[in-house]
Amino acid sequence: MAAAEGAAQGMPEVAASIAPMLSSPTLPAVIAAREALQRKQWSVLGSLLPQADADLLGMYPQYWMLRYQLWNAPQAQWPTGSMERFMATHRDAYLADRLRTDWILAAARARDFDTVRRLGEVKSTSDQVACAQLQARHMGGRKVTSDQAFTAFTPGSACWALLDQLVVDRAVQWNDVQPQMRDAVEQDKIADARRLAAYMFSADDMRTFDSVMRDPMRWLSHLPNPQAGRDNQEFVTLALGRLSRKEKEAGAAYAERDWAARTPKADMAWVRSQFALIAALNLDDRADGYYRQAGHIRMSEYSQAWKIRSALRQPTIDWKWVIESIEYMPKSQQDEPVWVYWRGRGFAALNQRSRAEREYARIADEYNFYGQLAAEELGRTIVVPPRPSPLTPREVLRVSGDPGIQRAVALFRLGWRAEAVPEWNFAIRDMNDRELLAAAEVARAEHIYDRVVNTSDRTAREVDFTQRYIAPFEGRVSAQAREISLDPAWVYGLIRQESRFISNARSQVGASGLMQLMPGTAKFVARKIGMNDFTPDSVNDFDVNTRLGTNYLNMVLQDLSGSQVLASAGYNAGPRRPHAWRGTLSHPVEGAIFAETIPFTETRIYVKNVMSNATYYAALFSGQPQSLKARLGRIVPQGNESTDLQ
Repeated sequence: MAAAEGAAQGMPEVAASIAPMLSSPTLPAVIAAREALQRKQWSVLGSLLPQADADLLGMYPQYWMLRYQLWNAPQAQWPTGSMERFMATHRDAYLADRLRTDWILAAARARDFDTVRRLGEVKSTSDQVACAQLQARHMGGRKVTSDQAFTAFTPGSACWALLDQLVVDRAVQWNDVQPQMRDAVEQDKIADARRLAAYMFSADDMRTFDSVMRDPMRWLSHLPNPQAGRDNQEFVTLALGRLSRKEKEAGAAYAERDWAARTPKADMAWVRSQFALIAALNLDDRADGYYRQAGHIRMSEYSQAWKIRSALRQPTIDWKWVIESIEYMPKSQQDEPVWVYWRGRGFAALNQRSRAEREYARIADEYNFYGQLAAEELGRTIVVPPRPSPLTPREVLRVSGDPGIQRAVALFRLGWRAEAVPEWNFAIRDMNDRELLAAAEVARAEHIYDRVVNTSDRTAREVDFTQRYIAPFEGRVSAQAREISLDPAWVYGLIRQESRFISNARSQVGASGLMQLMPGTAKFVARKIGMNDFTPDSVNDFDVNTRLGTNYLNMVLQDLSGSQVLASAGYNAGPRRPHAWRGTLSHPVEGAIFAETIPFTETRIYVKNVMSNATYYAALFSGQPQSLKARLGRIVPQGNESTDLQ
């Protein structure tokens, strides 16, 4: 489609400016160095450094060798001078920042906090770097609080080391750790929970913790005369909460009957929240009642979200409860578009129209699922925004000449996506809107369609939907879709979410191509449609992949009553699951509520993104205003029909 694809035309200078990258006589040395890296042939890698040094990508072999020496040599043998020179020579490059990150983490591991402080900040920070820097600050006399530590905390060596230190120094104590440990138990991350629990309990008591986690009912039943004390009460609370996973049917009744009267109110509220969450994830309508019994207490953000989702699934939604529950969330969570929208819906249902409109207005200009829904609540239709003023060749050439962009393009051309993507992202991190639009055009000229989308998505004021919702191969894909009466906009919405138009994309579970087909699914569909020449190796072929993908999507759609919401969920999670999820409904629900209450996080995000994408593609393809609400429709209860789809 010309409107969605043509912006890069007329800019041959872009391709010309980056054409010489892979003709360098030194490139073979870089390629050989990477092969040596993968084979762990460190002496071979070292011998190739002089030959590779002059290449555009010559810093990569240097970095690989420095990183190897940093992580495998004693600290006294670290190549400190070489690392300093590398960072000075390549001051603004991604790999200089990456080496600084590696050095900070290695120095923190060696407890060389002077070096951590001296190395300063990194531009692409991570939680582990943040923890290392906090520990260095703490050890330098600027004391770190438990709030600061847990705000940065993500399980990993540097963050655990920070907590170890703060516990020793009594900056983190029992009451600081308890909520974090309970959150880990709730998420069934028992190894993390155990490590946190070790900050709270003695070594002898940790055997009790293990018993509670392994078999809570057995432990509780062998506790006829519970001893008083904070630690013992915590074990009882954990055991009762753990029953939600181990004894989810009988556990709630047992906890209420045998323990509610002798368990502190706050602890019993947490126990009820555990049964509520497990019920919610099983789409059990008892979840809302359990959450109401628990009341408005401190919960993990994950559980807070399911508290509201459980309320939205009720035949009669208690909007006052929904609003109260949202307002009990942490402020950062309240401000997420999903909860801004549902709070607005709550105000509207309570006839507080001006408050509802203020909520909708906060997100109605955002180009996402809830931004679209909020805009519709304000009476707007969904249209393609006006395009920015055209980029000049000079603007595009300026960005195409950026060394980081040039390295990234060279890496993409070599097929080294693992190196190319972070190099690209680092290069665009501080670009303004015009520069981002120009970078997206460079990516378009190189057919790196995922970078076109992801780069253009970062603009704040100048928005170009021909980039954000690029439609490569539009004629061929749409023809295959129309041949089986499938909506091309929906197909494009799904491909954008599945693969970002990377034709040779392969997922961790083995799905392949634009439409991310599993091998078994591809074989099944090929047989169904009579593709007699199908072979497993052909699944990445463009025409084969899109023909199989569109036919499979259509099979899923027909099996799920023509609902794009259900079929999108089925394409991601398997077609049997939407049957089961719909089977839990006691009444019809809005498509938006069904999408928001899908129990798999990946599928929930996927469905919302696909439906949002499809609405924008429909506006692009047709030139007509669209409605996401109409596309979502309503989901009507139906039994758990069997299906022969894979």
